[in-house]
Amino acid sequence: MSKAFVLSSGGLDSTTCLAMAIEKYGAENVVTASLYYGQKHDKELKCA
Repeated sequence: MSKAFVLSSGGLDSTTCLAMAIEKYGAENVVTASLYYGQKHDKELKCA
């Protein structure tokens, strides 16, 4: 079984990619991470 890694900002695009990866590979085969890169609006990071 294949696995997926999704780097998530918590925004619409990365959240959509995460949902697509879960749909394709199953939640048990998807790993996600988010990084603080100095963004001014940390609400997205908290949502990620």
